[in-house]
Formats: sequence, C-alpha cells, structure tokens
Amino acid sequence: MTESEQFFSQTPPLRLFLTAALPGAFGMLVSSIYGLMDGVFVGQFVGETAFAAINLAMPFVIVNFAFGDLIGVGSSVPISIAHGKGERDVANNIFTCACLLNVGTGLVTGLAFLIAAPIIMELMGATGELARQATLYLRVYSVFLPLTSIGFAADNYLRICGRIRRSMWANVLMAASGAAIEFVLLGVLRLGVGAAALSYCVAMLLAVVVSLWPFFRGGMDLSFVSPRFSGELVAQIVTSGLPSFLENVAGRVSSIVLNVALLSLGGEVAISIYGVLMFTDAIIVPLIYGTVDSLQPAVGFNWGAGNLARVRALERCCFAATAVLSAVYIAVVLAFPSQIVLVFVPGADAAFMEEATFALRAFCLSFVVRWLPFATQAYMVAAGQPRLASIVSVGQALVCPVVALFALWPLGLTGLWFNMPVASALAAVLSGAVLAVFRRTARDRMARA
Repeated sequence: MTESEQFFSQTPPLRLFLTAALPGAFGMLVSSIYGLMDGVFVGQFVGETAFAAINLAMPFVIVNFAFGDLIGVGSSVPISIAHGKGERDVANNIFTCACLLNVGTGLVTGLAFLIAAPIIMELMGATGELARQATLYLRVYSVFLPLTSIGFAADNYLRICGRIRRSMWANVLMAASGAAIEFVLLGVLRLGVGAAALSYCVAMLLAVVVSLWPFFRGGMDLSFVSPRFSGELVAQIVTSGLPSFLENVAGRVSSIVLNVALLSLGGEVAISIYGVLMFTDAIIVPLIYGTVDSLQPAVGFNWGAGNLARVRALERCCFAATAVLSAVYIAVVLAFPSQIVLVFVPGADAAFMEEATFALRAFCLSFVVRWLPFATQAYMVAAGQPRLASIVSVGQALVCPVVALFALWPLGLTGLWFNMPVASALAAVLSGAVLAVFRRTARDRMARA
C-alpha cells in the first residue's frame, strides 16, 4: 500500500479532513483573492467600461475552462475509485488519456471561441467600446486554452497522489505571479483588458508546469503510460465529469440570461453592479469548492474500497465546514457593503452606491442555504454518483435561477438582485431530496456487502 493510500484509508476522518481540506481551501482562497484583485486592477486602472466588459465576457471564459474541468474531474473520480480497488494499471491509463484529451479539447474550443467572440458579444447586445473590450478579453483566453485548461486536472492529480501541499503552492504561485504581472501591465504600463487576460493566462501556464513536472520526472502514484483509448473510457470520463461541466455551463447560461436582462433593465451600470456581486461570489465559492474538492480523492478511494463509514464521516465534515464558511461570508458582506463596492468602483456616485449596496446585501443572503447544493453536488461526484450530481448541478446552476428570474421579473432590477437567494432556496430543497436518495443507495450497497 502506497503512502497516499494509507493516508486515505487509515487517517482518522477529522484529521484527514483537516489535513486535506485546509491546504485545498487555502490554495483556493489565494486564487480567489487574485480573482478579486483582477477585478480591482481593471476597475481602478482601466475604468468602468473595462470592468463591465470583463464581466460580460467572463461567462464565456468559464465555459472555455469548463471542458478542461469536465476531463479533470471526470478522470479524477474513476482514478480514485480504481486506486481504492487496487487497479493501478487502469488508473495510469485513465490519467494518460485524460491529459491528451485535455490538450485536444482545448485546441478545438479555443479556436471556436477565438473566431466567434465578436459574434457572441453582438448577440449579447454589447456595442461600441464595451463590445470591443469584451471580445479582446475572451480572445486572449482562447489562444492560451490548449496549454492552460489542463491546470484544473493537474490540481486533482496531485491530490490523488497525496501531494496536497504542492497543489496548494501551485495555486499560490499562480495567484502571486498573476497579480504581479497584472499590476505591472495595468498599473505601471497602463495597458487594457487584453493585458489583464494575458496576466492570468501566463500565471496559469506557470502553475501547470509546476504541477505536471513531478509526473514527467517520475516517482508519483500516477505515471504516464502508452495510452489505450476506448469508447468506454471516454464515456466513463465524460459521465463522471458531466455534473461539474453541466454546473459550469448551466451557470454561465444563467449568467448570460441575467446579463441580457441587466442590460435591458439597467444598462452598463447594472452590469457593473452585477460584476461586484460576481467578484465577491468568486471569493466564497472557491473556498467552498476548495474544501470539498480536496477530499474527492479520499471519498473516491474509500467508496471504491467499500468503506462507507469513512465516506459518511467525511461527508459530515464537509457539510459543517461549508456552512461555517458561508456564515462568515454573510457577516462580512452585511457589515461592509459600501466598502466592498468602492473597492471595485472607486468613483461610484450616490445612486450607484445605493443600488449596489442593496444588491450586495440581497445577494449574500443566498448563502444561508446555498452551501448545501454546492457541497451535495461535489459529494455526489466524489462518490461516483454522476446522475444524482447532475440533477443538483443543473437544478442549482440553471433551472432554479431561470425559474426565479421569471417569477421575480415583475419586480424589475430588485427582482434580479433577489434572484440568487430565491434560486438557492429552491436548489437546497432539491439537494435535500438527492441526499435522501443517495443515503438509501449507500444503505443498499452496505447491505449487499
């Protein structure tokens, strides 16, 4: 039994949670702080139109990365389960094929968005300088996609091999180098939104090199082998990664719908306010994901080994931690809403400030229950339950927000600001039902064992 296998199977659950989740959450926190700084730098150094442009383009940037996440998560789950079953050759083949798939998918999707970027912005209703800057931002990300999208998968592979700290430090490197490069390009050289995207891409590329280097050097629990592709293997990767992919894509679709509604009801000002909401969201959500995703190898390993008692113990730790993180976020936003707005839009006038602080207070209330669907979806993925995970993903990211959008439309902009709290309440009910179904499945499996 390797060191990582002993760690996943024999470490007491609470200690395992703290050892795995804290570095994972810290790495995600640092990355999310950089995401926050990205918005701050653009808002402070380039201007309000540029800030609106990156928020208009960001859903499509995330769709770009969603394919990398599909393969990364989709391969990590069967790799972890194969490790739990002692099937090393199977795990290494999935690892190798997934890396090649990631590069190939990045080439195809990057080229597609590179060509389609101006058409997309026109369809969104953007015109003039707003459309030009949003197009440039999306195109820079698309050019680098074949080399950067594998970063999401590399992070998972390091954790599977027990290299949790290296995964954390790769995220720290990405954040620190990206912030430094972006400050120079935007704050010193006074370049535009294209430079902001370039900074993030270069930083991601550095993190990819640091993450993948140990696998090329050898001595890891996963190693590159001659790839043996099959339709069954690709289907397994896609099926396991589909919940995360659907969440990313469905979430971006709902964001695009909201952006169109915001442009219609409030113009560029409403888009900027929504950007403030999304940048604060980009702090707490990665923290939650960093906590639960860091335990995916442990949950998958023990699920594959049939150790369901440890799976349930890890579940309790994950749900409690995400609830606490959400409570802290709510407290901070309610205490300092105007200060948060001024970080991103320093020249906000009184009307903008009043609307933005109201929107921020309404938005943060979603985390009273929003942590539950996030944790449930990640837990279902780790336990190899893609169908249940997909139900939560699509419900949380698309169905519930769209239902809330139509229900609250008569309230105008106020209804849009309350979209997330209402959608999160609906998704929490759905998550509770999914958890009940999963527990029955786990009990049946234990009875058969």
